[in-house]
Amino acid sequence: MNELDEKDRLLLAALRADARQSLVELARHTALSRSAVHERIRRLEARGVIAGYTVRLGIDKERPGVEALIAIGFQQGRNCDHIVPHLTGIPNIVTCWSLAGQTDLMLLVECASNAELDTVRRQIATTPGIATVQTHVSLRTHFDRRGG
Repeated sequence: MNELDEKDRLLLAALRADARQSLVELARHTALSRSAVHERIRRLEARGVIAGYTVRLGIDKERPGVEALIAIGFQQGRNCDHIVPHLTGIPNIVTCWSLAGQTDLMLLVECASNAELDTVRRQIATTPGIATVQTHVSLRTHFDRRGG
């Protein structure tokens, strides 16, 4: 089974919405038996479609957070192998994507404040091999399908 079928997509959507659902709840949602759901999850994990389970923290109401996308361009002759190892040591970088086009990497960064974001942005900008850094601060999240 190389392609995802409709039941796999239903199962993945249910897990994205709440990965803590029981097999019984997932079976009800997908109209499969509990054992069939268990086997599909096992196969999806083995194939790397499901790479893991995580906890998403909510924003502390007393301390609003700041999310930003930071677009990075490399210096001539540099690539991900040169840059990414430096970025993995910055805990505020939640996600790092390689892109096609003028931007080489896009980072999702979460900080407690604008001041912290400024510090993280400076850390990123001084990474050897980075030529350009553009920061795009999120004003509001309309929806987020990553879960939670």
